[in-house]
Amino acid sequence: MELIDPFGRTVRDLRISITDRCNFRCTYCMPEEGMAWLDRKEILSFEEIHRLAQICVERFDVDSLRLTGGEPTVRAHLPVLVEKLAKLRVPKTANSPLAGKNIDLAMTTNGATLRLIADELRSAGLSRINISLDTLQQEKFLKITRRDHLSNVLDGIDAAVHAGFAPVKVNAVIQRGVNDDEIVALANFGREKQIEIRFIEFMPLDAQGQWQRNDVVGQDEIVATINGVYPLEQVASRGAAPADRWRYLDGGGTVGVIPSVTKPFCGDCDRVRLTAEGQFRTCLFSTTEFDLREMLRGGATDDALAAEIKRAVGTKWAGHAIGNVTFVRPKRSMSQIGG
Repeated sequence: MELIDPFGRTVRDLRISITDRCNFRCTYCMPEEGMAWLDRKEILSFEEIHRLAQICVERFDVDSLRLTGGEPTVRAHLPVLVEKLAKLRVPKTANSPLAGKNIDLAMTTNGATLRLIADELRSAGLSRINISLDTLQQEKFLKITRRDHLSNVLDGIDAAVHAGFAPVKVNAVIQRGVNDDEIVALANFGREKQIEIRFIEFMPLDAQGQWQRNDVVGQDEIVATINGVYPLEQVASRGAAPADRWRYLDGGGTVGVIPSVTKPFCGDCDRVRLTAEGQFRTCLFSTTEFDLREMLRGGATDDALAAEIKRAVGTKWAGHAIGNVTFVRPKRSMSQIGG
């Protein structure tokens, strides 16, 4: 059975936050100090995560899972969870290219410790990986992340490539006056490493609540900046994927932009989210959550959990409304929701 929201969009992608903790303190995501971390008993166990994922895959034909945080690699024994989830198979009857096959299992990480476990994650069944890197300058990296780990992240990117992840994508959040002067440098880094850089527009999810529309460097500006040095042509429509993509005319690979603010992709969104403590969300910017942890720990059956997930999806918005007078900022920061 497909999971279809009120606007006719079919849910295919479940984002699973496995921890709210992080070894960085990125300015657009978390405050420098004062985060109130979840107690360990509040966070879903691997068995609970697997159970909910299995319901979404086997009952609702979800074919893509992505592990997020906080920072997922700080969760102990991560490869054990990866191995559990990687064994889930999309029903043969699903309307999916993966029907009858294992799910597409991906992860988003800051890469700081990835060099230590990249091979193990690949062996456990992780399919794809996205690594965050907003600058190539050490001083600026320290200012953005409040941690001095640039060399570790660069090593993590190399480790992911060496481990055989394909594709490896690098996410760069661009903020005006912070790192917009590095757009070409980051694009060139991707060309040299033969990986795809995905530039992300700065979204109103910073912990300090200081986001301003003028801080956003839009997709058109990003593409024009790169095109001025490396001519580009746009590739086929992204469908439900969040990034618009371009190829370099000289054969230097591809580059993407996620235009969440200036050209939102809400009309094609196929995602839902599960927070580290088991709250089900239908949008990154949702102001409503559905407590699946209470049901899990209260003895709910799979039928009851599936019914609650279906009910939640029935409340999904048409879009986040950033820039409109109706926009309401979520009470939680990105690290608490799951990237």
